[in-house]
Amino acid sequence: MTMELRWHGHSCWHVSLGETDLLIDPFFDNPHTSMGPEDVGPVDYVLLTHGHADHIAHATAFGDAMIVGTPEVVAYLAAEEGVDQKLTLGMNIGGTVDLGSAFVTMHRADHTNGINTGYEYDAGMPAGYVISDEKPSQGAAPDATAFYHAGDTGLMSEMRDVVGPYLEPDAAAVPCGDHYTMGPTQAAIAVDWVDVDHAFPMHYDTFPAIEIDVEEFEREVTATGSDAEVHVLDGDETVTLTGGDPAGLDR
Repeated sequence: MTMELRWHGHSCWHVSLGETDLLIDPFFDNPHTSMGPEDVGPVDYVLLTHGHADHIAHATAFGDAMIVGTPEVVAYLAAEEGVDQKLTLGMNIGGTVDLGSAFVTMHRADHTNGINTGYEYDAGMPAGYVISDEKPSQGAAPDATAFYHAGDTGLMSEMRDVVGPYLEPDAAAVPCGDHYTMGPTQAAIAVDWVDVDHAFPMHYDTFPAIEIDVEEFEREVTATGSDAEVHVLDGDETVTLTGGDPAGLDR
């Protein structure tokens, strides 16, 4: 099945799979997008990787969309932001849930996760997601289409030992802005470890602390020996991913 991926800057991705639309980490106050939440089409699910403001800022702006995240994050939104508990779905690390046409697996990310609202909430373990049209299985699914959103993270061996060989993403979006997440070198190693065909940089150039030369990320991916093709997207650009070996991508 083909999957449409649209990057709205920072870590915000709109993923369309079959009849299902998922929005990851909605934060539109960034220089890579000319859109606001009101400009995004119908959304069925909002996936949150963690509780920092630059990831949950516009989480409540999508009407009756189901908000998915760790139990701590969705409980915070229900308690403090007035989200109806019936529109929240708490899940946890290693779990897979069936969301319409998509199977969504939550994986850990190495980061912090406090929510500062005048007093501190513990938002649980930060996360990333693998979104696929097939449920993860040890049986080969050569035509499956899967996208890995790594969340805010440092380099971690689980990318090499779990995400790559077990969840088998075709494409990955990795943070590379340094300072708060991986920089270009570690992000490139992550791309190599998860063994994807296509790589997208994210979480860079939003504010001064994470401004980088994104071409350094491209050079570092090449230096790992990875066969992944790096795609530096323009804000609000849509690409189409098709699973297989190797996966295809149309821009």
